[in-house]
Amino acid sequence: MKKIIVLIICSANTILINAQKKYEFLNPPKFNEADLSKTKSLLDENAPAEILYKSAYFMVDVSTGNLHKKYFYRVKIYDKDKAEDWLNLEIPIYNVGSNRETLSKFKAFTYNLENGNVVPVKVEKSSQYKSKESKSVMLTKFAFPNVKNGSVLEYQYEVVSPFLFIIPEVLIESDTPSLNTEYVLDAPLNIAYNVNYTGEMLPKHREIEERNLYGSQYKTFRFAYENIKGFKTEKWVRNDRNFRTKISAELNSTNFRELKLYSSSWSQIGKRLYENEDFGQELKKTKLAKENMPAGVLEMKTDLEKANAIFSYVQKTFTWNKDKGIYTENGIKNLLETKVGNAAEINLFLTMMLREAGIKADPVIISTVENGLINLSSPNVSNMNFVLVAINVNDKLHLYDATSKQSSLDELPLKNWNQYGILVGRDKVLQVQMINTKPSNTFLTAEAKINDDGSISGTYSDKDTGAYAMYAKDSYDDNAEKYKKQYKENYAMDFSDINSKVMENGAFESTMKFTSTNLIDRVGKKMIINPMLFLSRNSNEFDQTEVRKYPIDFGAPITKVKKITLEIPEGYAIEEMPKSKRIVTEDKEIEYTYAVEQKGNKLEVTTTTKIGSADYPKEYYPAFKQIWGVASKFENQVISLVKK
Repeated sequence: MKKIIVLIICSANTILINAQKKYEFLNPPKFNEADLSKTKSLLDENAPAEILYKSAYFMVDVSTGNLHKKYFYRVKIYDKDKAEDWLNLEIPIYNVGSNRETLSKFKAFTYNLENGNVVPVKVEKSSQYKSKESKSVMLTKFAFPNVKNGSVLEYQYEVVSPFLFIIPEVLIESDTPSLNTEYVLDAPLNIAYNVNYTGEMLPKHREIEERNLYGSQYKTFRFAYENIKGFKTEKWVRNDRNFRTKISAELNSTNFRELKLYSSSWSQIGKRLYENEDFGQELKKTKLAKENMPAGVLEMKTDLEKANAIFSYVQKTFTWNKDKGIYTENGIKNLLETKVGNAAEINLFLTMMLREAGIKADPVIISTVENGLINLSSPNVSNMNFVLVAINVNDKLHLYDATSKQSSLDELPLKNWNQYGILVGRDKVLQVQMINTKPSNTFLTAEAKINDDGSISGTYSDKDTGAYAMYAKDSYDDNAEKYKKQYKENYAMDFSDINSKVMENGAFESTMKFTSTNLIDRVGKKMIINPMLFLSRNSNEFDQTEVRKYPIDFGAPITKVKKITLEIPEGYAIEEMPKSKRIVTEDKEIEYTYAVEQKGNKLEVTTTTKIGSADYPKEYYPAFKQIWGVASKFENQVISLVKK
């Protein structure tokens, strides 16, 4: 009897297993009214939004040769004030010469629950508008109407593209949690792609196989993910996109009448770049370099003197229009006429000038920090977006970037330091490791006096050097008023006469006056004050409680000095001096000093923080946490001023 029962149970299990439905890709779930009633995400109860369903579908049409890019999103909004990225969206459309993408099949709705009924509001075509971002990119922008807390947003569209070289990268792990995310790439067998998969998350459903699709033989890549929590960011990571799960694909080869390779080696890519009219062919226009050589340069004694003089000429003569890219847009001849150009035009012209002076110089193509790391194992220029210049002097490589007015030899903007670059020589291509070894210094200086009414007034200076100075200048240029406003917001002080400028040595300094009535506490006849005023550390910036997952990236070695000089009012004395402190790691990579000294009626407090390298492995995090904790403790010491 027991055997019969067991057989029946086994048979039932078999029936259940066989009856399970296979996962269907690209089959969005029907709109569920219950989603409108949800009040929070089960994946993250604090999430302001949640992806209910997302699919990115790429298909190369064998009959037309076009790439079809189809997207479908359904998103639940819990807190619209914190989910602004979902309320206003942009769709990039690329145009290069006569090759143009087209946008079609656009549909977008806002769904709300009103009096128990589902009320959809359509995004009308009249509410969409276009914005030209560059010579080759047009953005279609739109905003969802009538969005409330509890709304569900849904949109889908298709872009038909003649550009087969790169499939857009799809971010699987975003800041927003997702119940269901799909990625599908279908390509004919005679068009092969390298599919690049990065990150730790594995798909719940996965299919990679050849099958008959759309009446032809295709290779399909299909990945589906369920219940993805929002990506948790960590401080001191300059681009956490590098660590998120994401998928991209690059054209490897086509095989029509003959096999043609597109991403086979860096050497072949270098060869194609030198054949390209917007890269290598521009470098051949040596007459332009010869005609514009600054007087006296060729008579200089050393190659380094010549190189620095030519760099200074290009840097001061031409202005970067903020357009990146590894190809020229309007050409170097136009650069010479207008004195304005993109990154490729300015730095390729610098390369030409250096070569004309007999210096070994080559362009270096990179991916900037915000653009992500390059994939060294899958050679392709599609994720490169900037050009630098390398010179070889006494068998040592040095780097230039003439787009920045504050840059110098081997001192580049922070955005350029992104681990690796590809040196594209006429006869060789090299991988160049890019490590920023030049320190960036910050000097914060406050000189203050305590007034008879208990207020404090004085002057304040914020000065940066090196890569940090370039970063500060870029922020100032983007929005000067916002840059100045940050001082009042960060310190809650009344600043006035704020003046920001580039110094002769390339440093960027902001000076200002300040007053405050909130820095002194009176207890009887005593005045209690933190002598660091508004420059004390109020918290430990290395406050992560979870185990550190990612490296710590500062972009440059750092020395930060804070010096406060406080004038003690006549008739008062310091009851007890603060304690000094010095703490340093065994390898002397991280060091912190708090020093205090009284000179007559003035008290000087100086803190120095030294970080010896641009980046550190995650194992250093406890050391940073400990030292920053000590710094926070000592910088919050107070003094009591008593009447003599």
